[in-house]
Amino acid sequence: MRRKNLRVAVTGGALLVMAIAFFLFMMSIASRSNDPAGLLRTVGTVSGVVGGLAIAMITLGLIGKKA
Repeated sequence: MRRKNLRVAVTGGALLVMAIAFFLFMMSIASRSNDPAGLLRTVGTVSGVVGGLAIAMITLGLIGKKA
């Protein structure tokens, strides 16, 4: 039987929500930037990495470990 680690799954969910919120917030700021394409490239990379980490945390948290 595997025990789920809900703390890791919930933390991953919170990170996923924060990554999406960060991306949407920065999209509203990008129009006032000197280099909007460069800004969104960087923001997209950061949001993608944090989102991927969050999905991995959710997956591993819900799979759990052997008891």
